[in-house]
Amino acid sequence: MLTKSIVAGLAGTALLATVAVAQNPTATTDKAAPAATATTTTASASGEWRASKMSGLKIYNEANENIGSINDLLMDKSGAIKIAVIGVGGFLGMGEHLVAVPYEKLKFVNEAVAYTGAGTNPGGKPGATTTTGAATGTDKPAATTTSSASKWYPDHAVFNASKDELKNMPEFKYSE
Repeated sequence: MLTKSIVAGLAGTALLATVAVAQNPTATTDKAAPAATATTTTASASGEWRASKMSGLKIYNEANENIGSINDLLMDKSGAIKIAVIGVGGFLGMGEHLVAVPYEKLKFVNEAVAYTGAGTNPGGKPGATTTTGAATGTDKPAATTTSSASKWYPDHAVFNASKDELKNMPEFKYSE
């Protein structure tokens, strides 16, 4: 019985193989193959920031106090970022209060937060270089003398509010 199954299987395979070999691809007389063209704006995007790196970016107030981090960026249909969703408080994402702030109200800084203790700045770093809100067109981030300008995202953002003021703002909820 087993040999009959093996013979039937081999015969079926041989029939399928001869049908596949008998099929010839149709020859085309058109020698010009359609060229797939892809247009890009630039080959390199220096001075631009990666959206994937903006999530989790720490936000400080003007007194260099950590007040939260960016959880999400909301954009309009044209692709312009309009709102930053900031997570305030909580621990490891638990108990975090989400608030929505206008993106243009954030100032992005390429240098690390300056140490404010004892009135000195360790390492003698100059003051932070900032750029406002939507870094599009002519509002590209200013270049700094450190290597942080080439890491595709700013060091942190500054928003003029305290942590308590953000916690008292209405909670942002995603509509479904």
